[in-house]
Amino acid sequence: MHTCTACGREDKLYERGRCDRCALARRTTELMTGPDGVVPAALSAVHDAIVASATPRKALNWLRQGAGAPILAELAAGTMALSHEALDAHGRPMAANHVRHMLVANGVLAPRDEGLVSLERLNAQTVAALTRPEDRKAVAAFARWRVLHRVRRRADHTTTGRTVIRHARNQVLSAVRFLDWLAAHDLSLATCTQGDLDLWLATGARWRYDVRHFVAWTSDRKLSTMLKVPPVHTGPGGVLDAEARWTVIARLLRDPDIEAADRVAGSFVLLYAQPLSRVAVMSVDALTTTDTTVSVSFGAQALVIPEPLATHVTVLLATGRAHHIGIGSTAPSPWLFPGHLPGQPITASQLGQRLGVFGIDARAARRAAQLQLAAEVPAVVLAEMLGVAIRTAVDWVHAAGGDWANYAALSATNADRT
Repeated sequence: MHTCTACGREDKLYERGRCDRCALARRTTELMTGPDGVVPAALSAVHDAIVASATPRKALNWLRQGAGAPILAELAAGTMALSHEALDAHGRPMAANHVRHMLVANGVLAPRDEGLVSLERLNAQTVAALTRPEDRKAVAAFARWRVLHRVRRRADHTTTGRTVIRHARNQVLSAVRFLDWLAAHDLSLATCTQGDLDLWLATGARWRYDVRHFVAWTSDRKLSTMLKVPPVHTGPGGVLDAEARWTVIARLLRDPDIEAADRVAGSFVLLYAQPLSRVAVMSVDALTTTDTTVSVSFGAQALVIPEPLATHVTVLLATGRAHHIGIGSTAPSPWLFPGHLPGQPITASQLGQRLGVFGIDARAARRAAQLQLAAEVPAVVLAEMLGVAIRTAVDWVHAAGGDWANYAALSATNADRT
């Protein structure tokens, strides 16, 4: 151990007699100093957030090697406008997006719905690439008045600030692919028959059924004859074997080499049948700790978490989240599972990749948990516990071989609402 010449703290030195924290402060200030010799006032909050990073050596590596650091330098120097539009136009979009989240998380830029912006941009590119004028006009109208309208409406009611666009994007792509197929067969929307649509559906993958949104829209507006895509009949999907499920649960709870975040996230899927999309955006407010208990709220009821999971949740709240918080994040993070983008939670896909390391197929694991819970708990109670719709809970009970007694609870609930 040596004494840092800057702060006087005894620690391992990082450079020129400075500890890693003081080295981080020096390098951040050096990077973000403007033409007048000081850090611009508008960027001071970002500067302070980087300096306060919970992992200073990780932040130092980002300053040295990260593609976002030069963008911060451009902003500080005034050679790049401090705006969403300037970041959108930057040649390094991923790096610019990381810097954008740093600026938003620290109040420098106003927040915006990045999912919605991305969908608008991608749809515009897709429409512009269509060379057939009538098809381009139809897809543009569909994307704007049907797809974007519905996505914006859902976004207005989201509580996570994250808009999921994959399904909406697939609707537009499927429309374009269908029109391309029609053109290749010397057909158009106006001449397409139900038989043509059925042939297109029968000679391709299941994703083709996403065209149902487009043909329903064109049929309503008489841009085509009355076309209809039949429903896709799917099975219940794979279910994790009960013995395998408990083996994975035991490993999550007992293996000392597993990080607290992975323990807790995996347990919420395997024990409480929570989808990754919900687990990823859980806030710390969903958990309540007292001197004797730890509880979690997925729905209307708070559930007491048993040991040893309760201890792992406590560890996660206390220390287990810092490793995942992105450079330039505000602290403390409101998210139970912070992502690497500042101020944002982890994405469901990233969480799924982390759990996949332990052999967890999230969908199969969740279905297994659904079946066990549905076999033990009445549908109404299950719906309140886990925050699912009552009819969804009833479907789970049927899949688990539950009895007709649960229908009485459903009937009573429906009667109360009328």
